[in-house]
Amino acid sequence: VQFVESGGGLVQSGGSLRLSCTASGFTLDNYGVGWFRQVPGKEREGVSCIAVADGSIYYADPVKGRFTISNDNAKNTVYLEMNNLKPEDTAIYYCGATRRTATEYRSLGAKMTCAARYFGSWGQGTEVSVSS
Repeated sequence: VQFVESGGGLVQSGGSLRLSCTASGFTLDNYGVGWFRQVPGKEREGVSCIAVADGSIYYADPVKGRFTISNDNAKNTVYLEMNNLKPEDTAIYYCGATRRTATEYRSLGAKMTCAARYFGSWGQGTEVSVSS
């Protein structure tokens, strides 16, 4: 089970990037997938998560209206389109999958929470730097 992230880079404030997260070793259609970011000295924070099975989506308040998460099941890939980037978006971006499957969530009567402690199978991360 492995994720590979790509698409990071250096952009100016107001610019755009598209991050990709491709899974190998398992299919995403029974999991939630999330994008998280981390800067040195801070905890990994949830940016956006998607429950692939039912399409429900979460966005953190700082990125609402600027970031869009989507998935392509045929490519086993989740994307994060980031527009109007700001210097405070600078971080290492990671993707991960929920530790529980959608089937398990349903059996528990629970829903995916976009918090790092509920996710695993982290990729190596991709760096996003936004200059002012």
